Amino acid sequence: MSDYRRVYQPGGHYFFTLVTHNRLTRFSDPHEIERLRAAFRHVKAQHPFSIEAIVILPDHLHALWTLPTGDDDFSLRWRLIKHKFSVGVEAPVNHRGEKSIWQRRYWEHLIRDPDDWEKHLDYIHYNPVKHGYVGRPRDWPYSSFARCVERGWYSPEWGATCPAIIQGMNPE
Repeated sequence: MSDYRRVYQPGGHYFFTLVTHNRLTRFSDPHEIERLRAAFRHVKAQHPFSIEAIVILPDHLHALWTLPTGDDDFSLRWRLIKHKFSVGVEAPVNHRGEKSIWQRRYWEHLIRDPDDWEKHLDYIHYNPVKHGYVGRPRDWPYSSFARCVERGWYSPEWGATCPAIIQGMNPE
């Protein structure tokens, strides 16, 4: 059994990586991506949080969230998102009665400071390029990159080469 301990900080900024079971390419189907988006909307309506950045790749996703002041329960939100997405999906069931859709655990990282936030923001948006899906972040349709360009966080041409700040990072 792992000694891993999650860090809970009310109102915290968090980076997450979630992976599909056995890295199946579940999110290569636009209908499944819409199912995931619907799960996010459903949970956000009940348990608000802000998605600062997100990228959905065929077999995993990365997200940067901000939780409300006084609330640190990202685990509840992920459990509900995974459950809502899984309802109605045909998948084998394991010995625990869980559908084999998601990897059992996920990676979370409490953002420590503005540099850490920027590093993880860049990692999210560069990820489709890193995996060879596109040549530039702006070309990946399942990402918050365009929204971040509108906010002035990036130029549309950003990410044609790997940003130095994320070289060597691999939270997958």
